[in-house]
Amino acid sequence: MAEITAHTRIAVLLDRVRVEEKLLLQAFEARHIPVDVRDDRALILDLDAHRRKETTDTYGRGEWVRYAVVLDRCITHARAVAALRILNDWGICTINPVDVVETCGDKLATSSALVRAGVPTPRVMVAFTPEAALQAIETMGYPVVLKPAIGSWGRLLSKVNDRDAAEAILEHKQVLGSYPHHVFYIQEYIPKPARDIRAFVVGDETICAIYRYSDHWITNTARGGRAVNCPVTPELHALALAAARAVGGGVVAVDILETQDGRLLVNEVNHTTEFRNSIDTTGVDIPGRIVEYVLQVAAERADQGES
Repeated sequence: MAEITAHTRIAVLLDRVRVEEKLLLQAFEARHIPVDVRDDRALILDLDAHRRKETTDTYGRGEWVRYAVVLDRCITHARAVAALRILNDWGICTINPVDVVETCGDKLATSSALVRAGVPTPRVMVAFTPEAALQAIETMGYPVVLKPAIGSWGRLLSKVNDRDAAEAILEHKQVLGSYPHHVFYIQEYIPKPARDIRAFVVGDETICAIYRYSDHWITNTARGGRAVNCPVTPELHALALAAARAVGGGVVAVDILETQDGRLLVNEVNHTTEFRNSIDTTGVDIPGRIVEYVLQVAAERADQGES
């Protein structure tokens, strides 16, 4: 494998420097790897720069070929997808690639990928009008979970317990919601033991996992969930890896639900996940493991003579 040296350059694409991004930058610095922070709010990407010889390539592919890998840490999904699509079209290696980010950022696309790959997941029904959505909900049976197709941090999720609640929520989504809310994503409600599981997959390894405990049915740590170490069993690893591969692999976090009869179901797969609450909890250097994977990919591309 080609040697990774201080001359190997990495870019981190972001729009906000959170704790996670600081830890990743520190991990690169500890390994003496130069990193350029590229703020997507300042990006200009000229798709035709290489065709116009009278124009510099400041905004084109030439500005990016110096990077062995671009690590995506953008929070804004639409900007991430647009930038990564262009970079990937230019042959620039990104972690994660645009296909992975686009799939993970859309719950319907994620569910479709999981079902296509045969990964066990809660039942999902989709409808396009409030009337059809109500029929789907009553076909599935109360309670159900209504989710926006695009969203994170457990926001705008609704546990719907009866017809009155369903009618009210569907009307609000139709009248007040933006266009993603007009595709009604209806998921089976899984009673769980006051917790769910988040497993961190880097490459082909489930590096660690946490239980997220909460008295509320939404267990996201961003919503007050409490993180506790979860042992990575062979069963958990196999399921998390299958889910990661279903969406395209790379660096992802897999959210898993436990059923009352002991089955594990993949709920969602996340890209650019937060991990600040999971490092001390698991004892695993998550940013370090991500950086090692980035450098491994860079080395493999250097071996193959790719730029």
